[in-house]
Amino acid sequence: MSEEDDDQPPPLPAQKRPRASPPPDQVLDNVLETVLQFLDSARDRCAASLVCRSWSRAESATRASVAVRNLLAASPARVARRFPAARRVLLKGRPRFADFNLLPPGWAGADFRPWAAAVAAAAFPALASLFLKRITVTDDDLDLVSRSLPASFRDLSLLLCDGFSSAGLASIASHCRGLRVLDVVDCEMNDDDDEVVDWVAAFPPGTTDLESLSFECYVRPVSFAALEALVARSPRLTRLGVNEHVSLGQLRRLMANTPRLTHLGTGAFRPGDGPEDVGLDIEQMASAFASAGRTNTLVSLSGFREFEPEYLPTIAAVSGNLTNLDFSYCPVTPDQFLPFIGQCHNLERLYVLDSVRDEGLQATARTCKKLQVLHVLPLNALEDADELVSEVGLTAIAEGCRGLRSTLYFCQSMTNAAVIAISQNCVDLKVFRLCIMGRHQPDHVTGEPMDEGFGAIVRNCSKLTRLSTSGHLTDRAFEYIGKYAKSLRTLSVAFAGDSNLALQHILQGCSKLEKLEIRDCPFGDAGLLSGMHHFYNMRFLWMSGCNLTLQGCKEVARRLPRLVVELINSQPENERTDGVDILYMYRSLEGPREDVPPFVKIL
Repeated sequence: MSEEDDDQPPPLPAQKRPRASPPPDQVLDNVLETVLQFLDSARDRCAASLVCRSWSRAESATRASVAVRNLLAASPARVARRFPAARRVLLKGRPRFADFNLLPPGWAGADFRPWAAAVAAAAFPALASLFLKRITVTDDDLDLVSRSLPASFRDLSLLLCDGFSSAGLASIASHCRGLRVLDVVDCEMNDDDDEVVDWVAAFPPGTTDLESLSFECYVRPVSFAALEALVARSPRLTRLGVNEHVSLGQLRRLMANTPRLTHLGTGAFRPGDGPEDVGLDIEQMASAFASAGRTNTLVSLSGFREFEPEYLPTIAAVSGNLTNLDFSYCPVTPDQFLPFIGQCHNLERLYVLDSVRDEGLQATARTCKKLQVLHVLPLNALEDADELVSEVGLTAIAEGCRGLRSTLYFCQSMTNAAVIAISQNCVDLKVFRLCIMGRHQPDHVTGEPMDEGFGAIVRNCSKLTRLSTSGHLTDRAFEYIGKYAKSLRTLSVAFAGDSNLALQHILQGCSKLEKLEIRDCPFGDAGLLSGMHHFYNMRFLWMSGCNLTLQGCKEVARRLPRLVVELINSQPENERTDGVDILYMYRSLEGPREDVPPFVKIL
């Protein structure tokens, strides 16, 4: 520095310039984004996005959870553009009637491949959770996704999916190092004997972040040593569901390593032949359930796939704290069920087979005053099976469990009086699904149709959003549904109705209806065309075994060009007729799909 520089006065401090105010539009967007973050309901957010373009932009920027409930409705590219900050994505593929083998193999409308490619291309950079239901997922899909997911990814749940094997699970386990949830539920996996991979051992060594691990539907044995080691190094594990190859002795050892367990899927619930089961007795298993404060932490039990009745009392220690009990695979008799259910005073969700009989349901009604969800499933799903539960059990539930919100009830016969009783006592019902196994069954006491029972349900239960009908129903029942079921969003109808008038009552009266499933009903073109004003507001319409014609379906496609009208022929080629076997009609922002098999025709 020169002397001249030393003589210079110090520079003046820079004057602060006033900060420019953001434009009014940006202020509004910032405020909207802040406010919209407090909206959790998807319906509220959708309504907000329709106000104007600025609201739509703000809603897009803040949407964390995205649900595409029909894979054919929107492409992954469109979803990624619309919701760039999506962290939780739920995808649904095949329609529900696929569960009843009504959708021919090879329909190909529920493949995960395009979405896997989108994830690999970083279309969802903030993705943390992925839930797939009724979707065909291959091992290549899972491998591609596992190598491409962002570091933020935590949860993968597969429900009623197919197409993958243990190799796909191994890819997820080995590459998703921050995984917290891996749930595989009611899936059909494709493991060949010579290609089984020890996917449990594929998890990286060291402590994991796993909080939930469920593989109850996996039909192959897993390495118990690898499973025990994985559980031992997963200190945050609170949910564990094992398959039928895990014995009681092995379950006891797993429970010793999971002090924070709240949800347990027990597997087979019987002793095995391994060293873990040598000398195992009932007292030891009872102690396993009573230890580590489990009587206050365990709230859910499921599994029991090959149970031995003598070990069932061992779970009595935790019964008083249970809120969820799933005996869907456990054919317990009343003698086995009654001593246990009598202690479940906090139970909110119960899934049982009809083997519990009316006596079991009566005991449930006496004890479980907090019950909100009840599923009674058939031990033998045949129309001429023995009657194990009846209107007696349903009436008892109606009188004893007045907080009931949802029920699925399989039976061989029913009465209007029982259905009316549940409508009068359980007025907060949102889901009522009654399945009388025999077709066209009337009230077995009076011989009258079941019209008045279902009429009472829709008249007295104003919050009803889902309804499944059965039994002998005339057009009058559907007149009641159209007149009173103003909150109804999902309706399933089978073997019911007299004429097109029934369908007209539904389509013209149920203004909020989104999903309509119909099979083997005498509804034809006139009934179908009566819903032209509403089809754009529906998610989908399924009609199989009805009296539709090609001309009627073409008329719908002509008048509603933005609706995809698929005609599916499930009959062998030499038995096909000019009638419409299956109509599957849905909204789609992408238009008709391209991967159409030969037995599908898009109008």
